[in-house]
Amino acid sequence: MYRIFGFYKFKRLKNLKSIKNTLETFFKNEDIKGSIIISLEGVNGSIAFKSNQYIKIKKKIKTFFGIRNFDNENLSDYKYKAFNKGKIKIKKEVVPIGIKIKKKISNNQVDPKKWNKFIKQKNLVLIDTRKDFEFKVGTFKGSINPKLSNFRDFPQYFKTLKKDQNIGMFCTGGIRCEKASIYLRNNGFKNVYQLKGGIINYLNKINKKHSLWKGDCFVFDNRVTVKHGLKVGNFKICPGCRKPIKSSESKSNLYEEGVSCSSCFYKSSSIQKARFRMRQKQVQAAKKDGRKYFFQRET
Repeated sequence: MYRIFGFYKFKRLKNLKSIKNTLETFFKNEDIKGSIIISLEGVNGSIAFKSNQYIKIKKKIKTFFGIRNFDNENLSDYKYKAFNKGKIKIKKEVVPIGIKIKKKISNNQVDPKKWNKFIKQKNLVLIDTRKDFEFKVGTFKGSINPKLSNFRDFPQYFKTLKKDQNIGMFCTGGIRCEKASIYLRNNGFKNVYQLKGGIINYLNKINKKHSLWKGDCFVFDNRVTVKHGLKVGNFKICPGCRKPIKSSESKSNLYEEGVSCSSCFYKSSSIQKARFRMRQKQVQAAKKDGRKYFFQRET
C-alpha cells in the first residue's frame, strides 16, 4: 500500500538550489515519487511513498524547510504508485497569479462541515478556481466556471467582480484559493472566503449522502479522479489530448485506445494519430511481455 501526501506552506525560503539538491537526494534514497515546488514564498508538494514511511518522511520534510506545521495537508492511500517519477522544481511562485505572498491570511477559511450552509447563502458568488477541464469532471452545485486554461489568468477574470460581493472559492487542495484570496484582499475585496483544505478535504470528511459535490474531483496523479472517501473515480486519461475521460468513452466511435477520444479526434492530425498508434503498440508489446512502459499507468 502507498500513501499520497499533499501539503503546502507559505513561508519565506532561501537557498533554493541547496534545498532542491537535498530533496533530490532524499527522494532517491527513500524512493519517493511525485513533485515538490519550491519558491521564495514557500513550498507546495504532492508525493507518494510506502505507507510505513509516512511519519519519517513528513518529519524530514518539515526539518528541511524549518516548518512546525503546514498551512494545509491531506492524506490518502492507494494500492499502486500514484506517480511515475519524482521531481523538485524551483519556480517564481508556488502557484502563479502575479503576486508573492509576504504574509498569510488564514481567518477566511470555511470548514468542510460548515461549507454546505455557507454556499447556500443568497447573493454568494461561488467560484471554482480550477481549470475548465477540472470543472467539467465535477464541481459544487451552483458554482461558476470562469472557463480559464491557466490560473495566472484569474486577475483578468476578477475584474468582472464587484468589491462588495460575498465571494466563496474552492480548489483541489486549497493552495490556489489561498493565492486568489490574498490577491483579492490586496485589491480591496473584503468578503472573500475559501474551502479549508480544498475539495480533497471536503470529500474525505463529508458523507456522500449529505454532500453538495457533483461528479468526481480531478487529481494530478495516476488515480486521475477521486470520489467521496477519496476512492478512485471512474475516469482515465486520454493519451491523445491528456484530458480526463469517462470509462464509458470507449463506446464512442471516435475513441481509439491510446490514440484519441471524442474531444480530440478532430483536433489531432493524421501524423499525430500515427505517432500515437506507434506508441500504443509499444505499450501493448510491453504489457504482453510483462514489462513496464514509460507511458503506462501503474494499474
